[in-house]
Amino acid sequence: MKKMIKWVLAATLICGATTECFGQACCCCAKASANTEANVPQKVESSELIRTSQSWDGVELPDYLKGHPELVAVKYVFPVGQKLGWHHHPVINYGVLMQGELTIIGQDGKEKVVHEGEAVVEMVNTIHHGENRGTKPVILYMFYLSQKGMPLAVQHPEIPLE
Repeated sequence: MKKMIKWVLAATLICGATTECFGQACCCCAKASANTEANVPQKVESSELIRTSQSWDGVELPDYLKGHPELVAVKYVFPVGQKLGWHHHPVINYGVLMQGELTIIGQDGKEKVVHEGEAVVEMVNTIHHGENRGTKPVILYMFYLSQKGMPLAVQHPEIPLE
């Protein structure tokens, strides 16, 4: 009888230990699998948004300034219905519209609607203005290729907005 109890006890311990090991192994396998998926290095993705030597209206950009460059990045937020006054840029600039929809209007009446996620190359030395005709605020990041002391934009308040 003592021998039988020892066998039952031994079998119970072995089964319990085996079940515990298999349970842990399964949990470990699941954790390892999840960790492997989570630890898989993600690749950097890149998408070229624009490559051009022309502004949005098809005009060739001027030669790049001679001298020491000053690069400027500006974040603009245009509330719904907001209009910028007439202005021109004496320097090359381009940007990416992060949110909303921006309409750019040249003094000649030409229009360009820039949509969320699109890049735009602004007119240089050509009078224009921008409007948010959309339903949500515009968030626009612009990058200027300038020189120290040069204005990014020259305003033309003498030209009335309609």
